[in-house]
Amino acid sequence: MALNKGVHAPLAHDELWPRAGAWPAFDGEKADAVLLGVPTWRTSLSPTGAHATPAAVREALQRYSATLMGPPVLDLNEALRIVDAGDIVEPDGDAGIAETVARVAELTDAARLVVALGGDNSLTYPVARGARATGLITIDAHFDLRDGVSNGSPVRRLVEDAPDAERIDPARIVQIGIADFANSAAYARRAADWGIRVITLDELRRRGIDEISAEALEIAGAGARARIHLDIDVDAADRSVAPGCPASVPGGLAAWELRALVRALAGDDRLVSADLAEVDATVDADDGRTVRLAALCVLELLAGSAGR
Repeated sequence: MALNKGVHAPLAHDELWPRAGAWPAFDGEKADAVLLGVPTWRTSLSPTGAHATPAAVREALQRYSATLMGPPVLDLNEALRIVDAGDIVEPDGDAGIAETVARVAELTDAARLVVALGGDNSLTYPVARGARATGLITIDAHFDLRDGVSNGSPVRRLVEDAPDAERIDPARIVQIGIADFANSAAYARRAADWGIRVITLDELRRRGIDEISAEALEIAGAGARARIHLDIDVDAADRSVAPGCPASVPGGLAAWELRALVRALAGDDRLVSADLAEVDATVDADDGRTVRLAALCVLELLAGSAGR
């Protein structure tokens, strides 16, 4: 399937308005942040073109500047060394998982923050393993605790299927944005039985982003030498702003809520990796709003990191 044509208008050039996204290739040297495409899609529970999304997000990034208005005004291109490590060509299957784990481990050793561009949600499993995460925070309408191997199972797999040294204690997992009418009672019971901290969309809105972020970071970041992975499933956002997410529902997070939550969580030193998942660039609205929201989440991750 072809990408929507409405998002490909030529970009104006202005030397005084530098764009985001034109970052150099990873060269093995230390960096503040590194992007990696992990275009998983073959085990998705529903048909998807999510493998087209990393390239679409990179293109969308160039529609934005890297400047925070502050005060003070801060240009992320100047404040951070940001690099791009390209894509894992075939991340699905056992060989692809092993390659992704190894590549993320290499990048995590070189950068303070690894940002993985998915792909469906199955990328969370190898990325969190490669980052040697000891805690997990998900922004997601769904539990992702299904049996088997799919985009609906990465949280369960990190608890049960990962090698012993790479498994995440479910008591250090926080799931933010779990939605009504998007899950089953059986998986809710599984989360409760395992001791996962579930923060519903209603609780998030009642208590506020700052309070919820602080609690999530405390739980996922518990213990010595804690390392947190953040899974940003864009289908937690309202369908009006994320029509390119097959499982997004009306009433989900507003775009500003998702962005603010991502920035708040990214400001913690214990957060070493993040992924963006479940955007299908091939079915996005003509104005590219879902991909553009994903690109803004990348920038919010960088903004949070710069504020550490």
